[in-house]
Amino acid sequence: MSALILVIDDDEAIRESVEAVLVAARYRVLTAGDGAVGIELAQRHLPDLIVSDMMMPNKSGFLVLEHVKKSLAPAPKVVIITANEGEHHRDYAESLGADAYLRKPFGLAELVRQIQILLSPA
Repeated sequence: MSALILVIDDDEAIRESVEAVLVAARYRVLTAGDGAVGIELAQRHLPDLIVSDMMMPNKSGFLVLEHVKKSLAPAPKVVIITANEGEHHRDYAESLGADAYLRKPFGLAELVRQIQILLSPA
């Protein structure tokens, strides 16, 4: 069975674009428009990987990251996507357990490549 990926972003266009490219790459995909719904879906479906925006209403990507890394077992891989340029945000995301960090705009092919690397057997 293909890996399950949860995409959390409040920007509908980005969410739909990421979903389309991941479905084309043969992943199963769930989506959420904010962090609170994303956490609920993660708890219910235990995704293999989460792609989460950093700045969102109803729980930021930081809170999503912190929650899923501490409370889900096994903890999913997490890719943070953000338009924020600050290095301290990247450092903080990595300290919370982010497995990858991409700045918007990013190429969808690069996102898929990062996901394939993260989901490949060790």
